Amino acid sequence: MVSREMQRKFANLAIRQGLNLQEGQSLIIGANVRDVEFVRLCVEEAYDAGAKRVSVDWRDELVTRTDFLRQSRESLCEVPDWVLERERYRQGEGCCFLSIKSDIPGVHDDLDPEKVQASVIARVKRMGEMSRFYMTNRAQWCVISLPSVEWAKMVYPELPEEEAFEKLSDTLYAVSRVREGEDALQEWAEHNKTLRERAQKMNDFNFHALHFQSAQTGTDLTVGLVKDHIWSGGGSVSAGGVRFNPNIPTEEIFTMPSRTRVEGYVKASLPLDYQGGLIKGLWLKVKDGRVTEHGADEGEERLARLLDTDEGTRSFGEVALVPYDSPISKEGILFYKTLYDENAACHLALGRPYPKNLKGGEAMSVEELKEHDANDSDQHVDFMFGTADMQIDGIAEDGTRTAVFRDGNFVI
Repeated sequence: MVSREMQRKFANLAIRQGLNLQEGQSLIIGANVRDVEFVRLCVEEAYDAGAKRVSVDWRDELVTRTDFLRQSRESLCEVPDWVLERERYRQGEGCCFLSIKSDIPGVHDDLDPEKVQASVIARVKRMGEMSRFYMTNRAQWCVISLPSVEWAKMVYPELPEEEAFEKLSDTLYAVSRVREGEDALQEWAEHNKTLRERAQKMNDFNFHALHFQSAQTGTDLTVGLVKDHIWSGGGSVSAGGVRFNPNIPTEEIFTMPSRTRVEGYVKASLPLDYQGGLIKGLWLKVKDGRVTEHGADEGEERLARLLDTDEGTRSFGEVALVPYDSPISKEGILFYKTLYDENAACHLALGRPYPKNLKGGEAMSVEELKEHDANDSDQHVDFMFGTADMQIDGIAEDGTRTAVFRDGNFVI
C-alpha cells in the first residue's frame, strides 16, 4: 500500500514540478470523487507553494455514464453560457490546471456511440477557443493519474482485486519517479535535462522527414516535418516564462508533422482508449497527409467516428519518439491509458498540433499556422505504433539518410 508520505510526495511533485505553481497564482484541480484524500494533499501543497486560490472540479465517471444513458441527445449537446464564461474567467486570471485521472478504461463501451460523439463534438465546438489556452501554454497545466480498482483489474487480471490495486499504485508511482528515499524533484530535473538534450540533437539535424518501418506491424510510413519545426521534450515553458511538465510521466520528444507530406501505412502497436472505449488493432493508410483508408480489429466504428469529427482529424498534429527501452515499456504491461502507453512507444496524434513545435507558432493564428503546413482540428488524439523492431531514418532535404532508431531505440 502506498503510504501517505508517498502520496504527499507525489502531490508535491505535481504542484512543484508538474505545474511549478507560482506564488499568487490560482489553481483549478479536476479530479474523480474517489481521489478526495489525494486531492486534499494537493490543495495543501498548493497553498504551501503560495497559491492565491484553489478550486476543485469533481467528476464521477459512473454519474457521467448515467447522464449518457438517461439524458436526451439534445440535452447532452447543450453547453450553457456559464460554462464558457467560467472558463474565460479562469483563463483570464492566469490559473494553472491540474488534471488527476483515475477513470475506468472502457466504461463507455456499451453506450450509444453516436450520442456520446455528438455530445463530445458539441462541447469541443463550443469550447474550442478555450482549448488553445493549453495548446499554446498560456499558463501551466499538468495531467497525472491515480489507480482505480477497475483499472487495476484490467492491467493485472490474474491478481486478486486488492493486490492488483496495490501493484498498480506502486507501478504508477515508480514510473513517475516517486520512490522511497529518493528526491523526486532532483530526479525530474535530471530526466528533463536528458530529454531536452535529445530534442536538441534532433533540432540540430533539422530533418525534412522521418521514415518509420516495423516488420512486426507492417508499418512503413514517411512523416514529413514542417519547415522550421522544433523538437520539444523535458517540459514546456508558459507564456509567462515558467517551466513546467504537462505530463507526469513523460519519456517522449515530439514535433509537428506536415499537414500534406505524410505517406504510407501505419498500424497501432497498443490499444487506444477513446471516449471511454477501446480501439484495438487500429491501422491507417495515408496519402498526401490524409487518412484515406482505415480499419481496426475491434472498435472500428469508434475509429470511424473519430476520423469524421472534423476535416483535421484525418491528418496529423504530432509525431513523438519514445525508446522501446523506456521505463514504462520495461514494465511489460498494457496500461490502457494513453498517458502511460504513449510513453512506452513512439506515437502519432490525429488532429491539432502544438504551436510551440513551429518557430514562432505560439504567436500565430490558426490561419497562419495552416500557411506553414500545420494541421488544424478540434481534436488531438494520440495512438501508439512503436515496436521493439522499429527502424527510423531521418531524411534531409537532399535525400541523405541518418539512422535515428535501430531496433526500437535511439542511435544518435
